Amino acid sequence: MSNPNLPPRRLSVAPMLDWTDRHYRYMARQISRHTWLYTEMINAGAVVYGDEARFLLKDECEQPVALQLGGSDPALLAAAAKKAAAYAYDEINLNCGCPSPRVQKGAFGACLMQEADLVADCLNAMQEAAPECAVTVKHRIGVDRQTEYQTVADFVGTLARKTACRTFIVHARNAWLDGLSPKENRDVPPLKYEYVYRLKREFPELEIIINGGITDNEQIAAHLQQVDGVMVGRECYHNPMIMRDWDQRFYGSRLPETTHAELVDRLYRYMAAQIAAGRGTTVRHMARHYLGLMHGLKNARTWRRMLSDAALLKPNRPELILEAWAELAPFVGQAEQ
Repeated sequence: MSNPNLPPRRLSVAPMLDWTDRHYRYMARQISRHTWLYTEMINAGAVVYGDEARFLLKDECEQPVALQLGGSDPALLAAAAKKAAAYAYDEINLNCGCPSPRVQKGAFGACLMQEADLVADCLNAMQEAAPECAVTVKHRIGVDRQTEYQTVADFVGTLARKTACRTFIVHARNAWLDGLSPKENRDVPPLKYEYVYRLKREFPELEIIINGGITDNEQIAAHLQQVDGVMVGRECYHNPMIMRDWDQRFYGSRLPETTHAELVDRLYRYMAAQIAAGRGTTVRHMARHYLGLMHGLKNARTWRRMLSDAALLKPNRPELILEAWAELAPFVGQAEQ
């Protein structure tokens, strides 16, 4: 069950495959202390049968942090949830929204929206295996050409009735399982925010979080008038400093915002420690997540070029981030040209 000492899920960063790994999450936590962070989707079988540390390792600072699992076998998901609880994740989220063909072949992701009873079995098995964790679900508003509101209302209603799940993260688009790529599925199906708002009105006892196409703080503030929380995806990756004023604006924090200089210093020390740990982590593994950090600043192009230059990355020197910052520091406060 949810820990009452954790901040509410007013803001969260979406699980994004190949993007929200532990290095990205460490950086995000330096920008916002209260925003919920999510892992990329991890197949339950990989956690159970693979190198669990590779998939579940995280930094202590990441809390509040959720693990997103993919799967449709209740026993396998339960075993993965039990392992996740041992790594002190605050939440375990079941993916019922991914539309990729690979996920469909495994009979999980968005196609699970057509099998609410199976999803209920999965959530119940996960909750029983990890009673100290919040077990939640992320889903779409429908599959393929299902356009009626009742589709998502029936799905949520069934799970609310048959499970202890009380947090529903709703990507306000359909998932088209045939004819669109995963990338197109993030943009082509129309957004229907009003469906998510209606869910909150009809299920006031549930925590309803909206996701999809949200790119700025004004949009976030408007959504928070209608639902309990907002999950932001790609904007948080390409422009991470969008999160810089979230603690003050949306959580009432009085602590000062993190400056670019403070962030670079923390990331330098983090990179040095990760390389020294000897687990094979390289500067390239970490720096790829930092390319958008200087978004909007003058000379940001130089920062991006240096942190993605193969020749500069090859020596595996964490000092590279300090050298890139030195090219920008004199211009902080000036807009990108």
